[in-house]
Amino acid sequence: MDFRIEFNPPVLKEKIDITDKILLVGSCFTEHMHDFLRKSKFQVLQNPHGVLFNPISIFEAITTYIQNKQINESDLFIHLGLWKNWTFHSGFAGTDKSITLNRLNASIQQGHIFLNNANFLFITLGSAYVYTLSNGKVVANCHKQPADTFCKRLLEPAEIIYSFSLMFNELKQCNPSLRIIFTVSPVRHLKDGFIQNNRSKAVLMYAIDRITTLFPEIIYFPAYELVIDDLRDYRFFAEDMVHPNYQATRYVWEKFKQSCLNGRTREVLKDIDALNSATNHVIMHPGSEEHQKFVEKFKSLTESLVLRFPMLDFSNEVEYFK
Repeated sequence: MDFRIEFNPPVLKEKIDITDKILLVGSCFTEHMHDFLRKSKFQVLQNPHGVLFNPISIFEAITTYIQNKQINESDLFIHLGLWKNWTFHSGFAGTDKSITLNRLNASIQQGHIFLNNANFLFITLGSAYVYTLSNGKVVANCHKQPADTFCKRLLEPAEIIYSFSLMFNELKQCNPSLRIIFTVSPVRHLKDGFIQNNRSKAVLMYAIDRITTLFPEIIYFPAYELVIDDLRDYRFFAEDMVHPNYQATRYVWEKFKQSCLNGRTREVLKDIDALNSATNHVIMHPGSEEHQKFVEKFKSLTESLVLRFPMLDFSNEVEYFK
C-alpha cells in the first residue's frame, strides 16, 4: 500500500555543471539551497540585499546589480539608532551611517561583478504580498516600523510579469547567456493567514507560469510542490510548523541534483561528499597507522580534485589533510 505519491521534477535540457557560477536571490528558502551548493563546492553568491520575499523587491534588487546602482546617503533613514535602507534586509542596518552606506554599496558591487559572470540565476519567490510607503514605493523589509507606516496589498500577476520583463530586458544586455531558474518557497507565510497564504502562493504560481510561457528559456523548479504535495506532512517542518526542516530541504536538494545537475557533476559530488564526511570525521587515534592511511587517502583525493577543478575552493581540505 502506498501512503504518498512521489514527485519527480522535469529534467533540465541544459543542466548545471560543477564549474558554473550561480547567483541566488529571494526568500529564506534560498539560504538552504545556497548552503547545499556551497558545501558541494559550487561558486555561489546569495542575496546581496539580504533575504527578500516579494517579487517586486527581488527584481528591483537584480536590476540594481545589473546597473551597479549605488546607494546615496539620502537613501538611508535612522530608526531606533540604526541606519537602514528600504531595499535591504534589516541585517544590513548599522549604527554608523558611513559604514552602513559603504557596506550596502560593497554588497551591490559584489552582486554586480558576480552577476556579469554568472551562468545561472536562481530566483525564489516567497510572497505576493507587498508593503508600500505613502509614495507607493514597495519596501523589501518593514524594519519593525509601525504598521500604519505601510499599505499592505496582494500583487496582481500582471504586475509581477511586467516587473520581471523590465528586469529581464536589461539582464539580457548584461549577461545574454545567463539562465534563470524560478522556484516558489515552500515556507508558509501564516502570519498573513491560511487562506491569504494560499492566495499569495497562487498568484506567484500563475505569474511564473505566464513568465515561462512568454520566455520559454526560463525554467521552473518545483520546490514548493516537493514539500507541500510530495512530502505533505508536518514531520517535515520545523517546530514553528512553517519552515521546512533539514529532512525536507535535503529531499528537495536530492531532487534538484537529479533534475538540474549534469552527470559529471553528480559523479564529482560523490567525491566532494566523501571529503565533507572525512573532514567531519571524529579522530579516535591520531598518529595511528589507520589514521595515517585515512589522511593519505583523502589527501590524494583532494589533490586530484584541485588539479581537475582549479577554479573551485578546496583550501580547507588541503589544510586539513596536509
